[in-house]
Amino acid sequence: MNTKSMEKLTNKEEEVMEMIWQYGPCSPKDIVAIYPDPKPHVNTIATMFQFLEKKGYLSHEAKGRGYIYAPSVSQNEYGKTKFSSFVDRYFDKSYMNVVSALVHEEKISRDELIAFLEQLKNS
Repeated sequence: MNTKSMEKLTNKEEEVMEMIWQYGPCSPKDIVAIYPDPKPHVNTIATMFQFLEKKGYLSHEAKGRGYIYAPSVSQNEYGKTKFSSFVDRYFDKSYMNVVSALVHEEKISRDELIAFLEQLKNS
């Protein structure tokens, strides 16, 4: 899936996708089993799986009387689109503004940034 065309996930859909990424190929029952209390009904999760498949995040294959679903989008791919959206929204579409904020907020030291720039030069 092209990351630019990824349809936005609701908070609940994102929560379920995170479980699927951790669990691997699974059924709705598998996700309900690992869901924290209060657990949603299996039909609720099955419906969510269908929505996630329509949005292009899951694919399925028949197994016995049911289906096993697998991610069509990696967690890393999804994270990149979330980060890009975050930068666009909160940092004026500027990755340099992100780096500047990280240095200013002392999340990255100047020395770390200089060392990283040296690594980039040498690679």
